[in-house]
Amino acid sequence: MLTSGASGRINALFSLRVLRSLWLLLSSFLLIFLLPFRGRRRCAAASPPGKVVRVPAAMVPRKSAVDKEVAARRALAIKRVTEDNGGEFGGDYYKETNREFSLFVNSRNDTVFTQSWTSVHIQVRGVVILLHGLNEHRYNDFAKKLNANGFKVYGMDWIGHGGSDGLHAYVHSLDYAVNDMKLFLGKVLSENPGVPCFCFGHSTGGAIVLKAVLDPKVRQCIAGIVLTSPAVGVKPSHPIFAVLAPIFSFLLPRFQFSAANKEGITVSRDPEALVAKYSDPLVFTGSIRIRTGYEILRITAHLQQNLTRLTAPFLVLHGTDDSVTDPEASMKLHEEASSADKTIKLYRGLLHDLLFEPEKEEVVDDIIAWLSDRLPV
Repeated sequence: MLTSGASGRINALFSLRVLRSLWLLLSSFLLIFLLPFRGRRRCAAASPPGKVVRVPAAMVPRKSAVDKEVAARRALAIKRVTEDNGGEFGGDYYKETNREFSLFVNSRNDTVFTQSWTSVHIQVRGVVILLHGLNEHRYNDFAKKLNANGFKVYGMDWIGHGGSDGLHAYVHSLDYAVNDMKLFLGKVLSENPGVPCFCFGHSTGGAIVLKAVLDPKVRQCIAGIVLTSPAVGVKPSHPIFAVLAPIFSFLLPRFQFSAANKEGITVSRDPEALVAKYSDPLVFTGSIRIRTGYEILRITAHLQQNLTRLTAPFLVLHGTDDSVTDPEASMKLHEEASSADKTIKLYRGLLHDLLFEPEKEEVVDDIIAWLSDRLPV
C-alpha cells in the first residue's frame, strides 16, 4: 500500500519500536560527550601581513548535496511549467491556459518557488491561492479546471517542497510556511487589485491556511477559504509521545525512520493516481523526518485551541474513511468556528486525497460551486 502527506507515518514515527531506537541513539549521543578524551591542541599560525596564501582547490567549499538536490527539483518544476501540455480532467480549456513560474526570496533568505495559471480568454472573476499538503506537488489539473470557471490560480511550494529551497520534506518550523504564505498573499493581491481572493489548502496545507487566516490582517484580505482533509486533528498513538516529540526533534531533527515509511495507509482508491504520485520525483516518498512530524503535531495543537477565532467564510471537505487526518476534527472545526458563513461536506467512503479519488469530479464541482456563489454578481 501507499500513503501520503501527514499520514500514519506520524503514528509510526512515535511507535514504541521507534522510541527504543531513539533511546539507543540518544544514549550513544550522550556517551560521546560524557566520555573523557584528549585531542591535540592546534594553533593556527597567523599569515605574515601582505603575504598571499594559496588555498588548494580541494579545500574550497563545494556546493552542498542539499543545494544540488534543490537545484534538480527546481529545474524539474520549471521544466514542467514551460512544457505543460495537458491534464487529466480533459476538455479544450487546457489549450487556453497560460502557466508561468516565479521565484521570491523571503526574510530568511530562502528562495520560494511559485507558479500561476491564467485563462487566456475567460475573464478573471476571482483568484485562488493553492497550498499543497506535506510531500505533494500535484495541482495542475485542478488549477486549470478553476481557470475554466473564471478563477486565476496561484500556487506556492512551501519550504522543503517542490521547487523551493530546503532539504526535501524537512520543515524546521511550519510557521515559516505560514509567514511565506502571508508574503505571497501580499504579492498576489498587489497583482490583482479589487479581485476577490480565496485560499485553498489540503491536509497540512489546510493547517497552514487556517493559521494564517487567524491573523486579522490576513482575514480582511480574503473572501474565503477551502480546506480538503485539513490537518486539524492528527494525534500520536499515545500522549507520552507528544511529550517526547519536542526533545527528539531538537536532538535529531532531520533523522528518518524506516518504520515510518509510505507503506501502511492508502490515500486514494485510484491505483493510477497512487502510481503517478509516488513515481513523481517532486513528491518525497521517504520516511518522515522527526522535526517535520513534530511541527505537524504542534500546528494541529495550536489550531485545536483556537478554532473559535476563525471568522472567515469557509468550506471544509473530508472523506469519512480518511485515515490520515481526522474527519471528526473537521466536524469540530465546523461546529466551533465563529464564521457566519461555514459549510462542511463529508464524502462517505472517500479517503484522504479527495482530488485524486474516483469521485474527484464531484469534489471539484462542489468546490467551484461554493467559490462561484461568493463572487459579486
